[in-house]
Amino acid sequence: MSQATAPFAEVVEAVERLTPDEQETLVTIVQRRLSAVRRSQIVADVQAAREELKAGACRPTTPDDLLREILS
Repeated sequence: MSQATAPFAEVVEAVERLTPDEQETLVTIVQRRLSAVRRSQIVADVQAAREELKAGACRPTTPDDLLREILS
């Protein structure tokens, strides 16, 4: 087992020692944290896209124009 997977395996084993209710609570906590991370990433992506647009690095386009460009 590699060093990277050893801590993961330890976490899985620790989770298995929790009661079912504790496991469900843990799952809820992890899901909420993942959602928060994803939201933060979306916000960062949108901010970067707005900056690119403001700087003139990209231009608004329609889906049809985008497909035409991709297929040409």
